[in-house]
Amino acid sequence: MWCLLFTYYLSNVIYDCFEFTGIQSGNLTHSVESGNRIFIYGAVVLLVAMGSMFFVISLVNKLAIIRKLLRDKEMALDLIARQNEELESREKSITDGLIYAQRIQEARLPSEEFLRNYFPSSFIFFKPKDIVSGDFYWIEEYGDRLFVVAADCTGHGVSGALMSMIGMELIEKAILEDHIIIPSHILAAMNVALEKTFSRKKNIGTIIRDGMDIGICLIDKGRQKIFYSGAFIPLYLLRSNSLNQINGDKILIGMNPDRILYTDHEIDIQEDDMLYMFSDGYVDQFGGKDNKKFMYRRLRYLLLTIHRFDVLDQKLILEENLRTWMGTNTQVDDMLIIGFRPLEKAK
Repeated sequence: MWCLLFTYYLSNVIYDCFEFTGIQSGNLTHSVESGNRIFIYGAVVLLVAMGSMFFVISLVNKLAIIRKLLRDKEMALDLIARQNEELESREKSITDGLIYAQRIQEARLPSEEFLRNYFPSSFIFFKPKDIVSGDFYWIEEYGDRLFVVAADCTGHGVSGALMSMIGMELIEKAILEDHIIIPSHILAAMNVALEKTFSRKKNIGTIIRDGMDIGICLIDKGRQKIFYSGAFIPLYLLRSNSLNQINGDKILIGMNPDRILYTDHEIDIQEDDMLYMFSDGYVDQFGGKDNKKFMYRRLRYLLLTIHRFDVLDQKLILEENLRTWMGTNTQVDDMLIIGFRPLEKAK
C-alpha cells in the first residue's frame, strides 16, 4: 500500500514540475499532451515498482539467510549439547573405572598401620597424580629380616599403575618364591624378568622403554645393620643432625640388557636413626616464587630440619610444605616418601 501511495504522489510531483517549467518558459504549458503524461506516470510507476520489488526481494533473501543461520546455530548447539553429554558420560565411566582400579591398587599396597607393626615411628606420604599411581611401595618380613621397598615406574595414571602391579608381582616372586634376599640380586632378577615381560620378540616393530626406579632396603635389627641397593632411588640416613646419602646405581630396571651388577651398601644403624626412601615426584614438583622444581637440596634441608620431630608431624609438614610450594600449579608426577626409625621398638 505504501509503495502505491508513494508512486502516486511521486508521479504527480514530477508532472507538476513539467507543467511548472512549461509555464515559466512560456512555450510548454499546453505542449504536454495527455499521452506524455500517461507515459511519464507509467515510467515512474515502473521504476518505483521495480525498486520496491528489488527491495522486497533483498529483504526476503536477508530474512531467509537469517532464518538459516538461526537454524544452523540451533543445530550446532544441539550437537554440542549431545557431544557434552557423551563426553560427561565417558568421563564418568573412565573416572569410575579409575576409582575401582584405585581400590584394587590400595588393596595391594601395605597400609601405614601395617608398616607401624614393624616400625612404630614411621609414615607413608603417598600422593598419586591421577587417582592411580605409578609409584608403589612394598613391605614384608622374611625370617628375622624386614624388606622396605620404594619404586617409581615409568609413567603415571593407568600405564604407571599397571607397571606398579607388575613390579609388586616381580618383587614377591624374587623374595618369597625364589628366596633371593640380597638386594642387588633382587634388582638383577627383576631386571631380567621385566625385560622378558616386555620382550622385543613379542613386540615386533615397537620399542618398549618401560622400566622402574627402585630402592630395596633390608633391615637386620638383630645385627643393627641395613643392606641397601637401588636403581636411581637414593636412601637418606639422618643421624645427629647430619645426613648420609646412599645413592642407587644409575641403571634403570628393565633397561639393563648388559646385566650390569647393582651395588650393595652395608650400613651400621643406631637407635635414633631415621631413614627416608622416596620417588622423584616431590623434588620435581614446580612451584615457589620463581616456579621452579623443588629439587633435592631443598628436600635434604627440610628433612634435616624435621627428622627429630614426631613422624606424624613430619608427614603433616611435608604435606603443608608441598601445598605452599605448589600454589596454583598442578601436580606433575606421583609422589612417595617413606620415613621410619629402623630400630625403634614398640612401646
